Amino acid sequence: MEIRHAGSMPTRKGPAEWFTGNVWLDQIADAPEPARIKGARVTFEPGARTNWHTHPLGQTLYVLAGVGRFQTEGEQVIELRAGDSVWIPPGEKHWHGGAPETSMTHIALQEALDGSVAGWLEPVSEEDYNAAPAGG
Repeated sequence: MEIRHAGSMPTRKGPAEWFTGNVWLDQIADAPEPARIKGARVTFEPGARTNWHTHPLGQTLYVLAGVGRFQTEGEQVIELRAGDSVWIPPGEKHWHGGAPETSMTHIALQEALDGSVAGWLEPVSEEDYNAAPAGG
């Protein structure tokens, strides 16, 4: 068993090659093999977002606070709020982040396949990001 006490791991800034804007990462799960689970609490400042990306074994997002945005390639932007949960199937190209005027914090859980949890792609265009959310 391993216990990681709060504050024992530093918050780190999300790398510019994966994110647009200021994004803060707190690792919450990084189990050793043969387990594959990886997880982080991710905070997006208003307007900040991931690049387009995929996950080899899928991903679950659980929104803790704020209002954010999510989009699967070819679909409408969806607004996310605290308490929402999203399952993204393996290989589905998508992005997620804060709303234009509101930060969002979510838990992101995914499993590694051959050591990889994500395939990072191009940044999300301003046009895609600023599309009106479904129902908005």
